[in-house]
Amino acid sequence: MILKPQDIVILLKLIVWHKGGWSYAMLSKELFMSVSEVHKGIKRSVEARLFNPENKTIFKNAFEEYLIHGVKYAYPPHRGGQTRGIPTGYAAPPLNTMISQPLDNPPVWPYPEGKILGYEFSPLFRSVPKAISIDNNLYELLTLVDAIRDGRAREREIAINELKSRIKAK
Repeated sequence: MILKPQDIVILLKLIVWHKGGWSYAMLSKELFMSVSEVHKGIKRSVEARLFNPENKTIFKNAFEEYLIHGVKYAYPPHRGGQTRGIPTGYAAPPLNTMISQPLDNPPVWPYPEGKILGYEFSPLFRSVPKAISIDNNLYELLTLVDAIRDGRAREREIAINELKSRIKAK
């Protein structure tokens, strides 16, 4: 069993879920994924011992450890040329207020409706730009994960501390 990048997106959505109980259909709608893909992602997360099926909760310590130590190796980003998109990593909230911004182009998730010109940085899953349009908390968690996936040492350190505090607060 191997986790897929969309499984991380699903689990991050569950971390920030603000509506109480959830269903596969609700997750599917908010993440712009098929119901079957969400179901398979939860199943893989159970097998990886990141999700408890009995009470429908995330094993937060295990998930945090995976985010900090595994994601950058399991899902390295593809970097491409200049494109229009949505800022991520150090160029997006919350890190963009904590780290001085370099003059070069920022990393962006390619998205035709994006307003920022930067270099292509592949999101964990293709529906991420749509999913974050309705959930700013999910956007911030995903940008922190991207800083861990491909940030410099200082960016990673700040992102890890911020991610830990957000996971524990939920």
